[in-house]
Amino acid sequence: MFPPDREWHEATDLCSPPMSSPRLSFFLAYCFPAAIAFPQTTPMTSPTAATRTTHKPLLVEIWSDVVCPFCYIGKREFENALDRFPHKDSVEVIWKSFELDPNAPSRSDMSTYQMLAHKYGMSLDQARERVRDVVERAAEVGLRYNMDATVIANSFDAHRLIQFAKTQGLGDAAEERLFKAYFTEGANIADMGTLVRLGSEIGLAETAVRDLLATADFSDAVRADEREAQELGVRGVPYFALDRRSAVNGAQSADHFLGALEQAWRERAQVASPVR
Repeated sequence: MFPPDREWHEATDLCSPPMSSPRLSFFLAYCFPAAIAFPQTTPMTSPTAATRTTHKPLLVEIWSDVVCPFCYIGKREFENALDRFPHKDSVEVIWKSFELDPNAPSRSDMSTYQMLAHKYGMSLDQARERVRDVVERAAEVGLRYNMDATVIANSFDAHRLIQFAKTQGLGDAAEERLFKAYFTEGANIADMGTLVRLGSEIGLAETAVRDLLATADFSDAVRADEREAQELGVRGVPYFALDRRSAVNGAQSADHFLGALEQAWRERAQVASPVR
C-alpha cells in the first residue's frame, strides 16, 4: 500500500527515563501489548510524507484511547512542548482513534485494581502499588488521576463522539474532556447520558450528540483510524506521527517531543530545499 521511496522512522525510544521503573513498565504493557519488545527504530513508508512541504502545516497525528493513562500524560507533555515550539502556529494536530480493548463491556463491575489483578495474576495490594507510579507520573504534569473511581468501560462510542467533534473543530476539546471525565471524575464514558453531557459541555449540540449515539454514525471513521494504525504498524498508544516521516511512541517528556518537532521541521525544510 505504501510506496518505498520514503522511510518512516521512530524519533525516540518507547519510554522516557522517568517512566523506566518496573511498576511503570508493567502498566505500560496495558497500553502497549507488545511494549517492552518494541525496537527503537522501525523502518516504515508513507504515501503522504513526500507531499508535505513548508507550504503546509506540520501535521501531527495522534493515535490515542481515552482510557489509556499514558495517553493523557502524553497529551499534556506534547502540549507543553508545543507551547515552546517556535513554529507552533504552523502545526496541525489530528486525533486518531485506537481502542486498547475493543471487547470491553459497556460497564464492568470490576475496579481498575481488580481488572489488573485478574489480568496479571496478582493481589489487589500489588495492583494498587503498581498504579501508584502512574498517578505520580500524571501529577508531574498537573493531572489528578483518581484511579479509585475509574469505571472500566468500552470506549468505542467515546471515539465516535470524538470523530463527530473533529468535524466541528472540537476534536482536541473532546479528547481533553473525555480524559478528565474518565481519569479524574470517574465517569462512565460508555454511558449515553454521560457522553451527551460531555459533548454539550464542549459546545456540541445536545440533540446532535443524541442523534449520533442513537445511530452507527462515525463508526466507519473509528474503524478507518484503527485499520490505518494496523497498516502503519502502530502496536500501542499514545503514538505521535509527525508529517508521516517520524514517530514518537509513548508519553515522552516535553523535551523529547520538542526535539521531535524540531527534527520534523528541519526535515521538511530539507525536502523543500534539497541539497544538490
